[in-house]
Amino acid sequence: MFPAENLRDWRGEKVIDPAGDKIGELEAVYVDTATDEPAFVTVKVGFIGRHKLVFVPVGGATVSPSAVRVRFDKKLASEAPSIDLDGELTAADEPALYAHYGLGYQPGASGERRLGRR
Repeated sequence: MFPAENLRDWRGEKVIDPAGDKIGELEAVYVDTATDEPAFVTVKVGFIGRHKLVFVPVGGATVSPSAVRVRFDKKLASEAPSIDLDGELTAADEPALYAHYGLGYQPGASGERRLGRR
């Protein structure tokens, strides 16, 4: 395992929790708009015809040849705020997303969004 870099290159690969349990497949990367550094990934979970995208923080994530390992367990990730496959995270939903993982949230100085999809 080595630190996760260029996460966009891992789209479609497995995302696993610290125990090695598969959470789902990496769909997109969301960056912190203040730093332009990856902050969350969306992970495709569910069954055919009933998929959704959950948000999982990527701080401290590592990669192996076949997966991205995040620091949060599958159960917590599966209960995270989610969007439809063609949905969008609204600015109003960002504080709840950060709170779900116990992370501090601070919008931009002018109230702008904290996350942007890349």
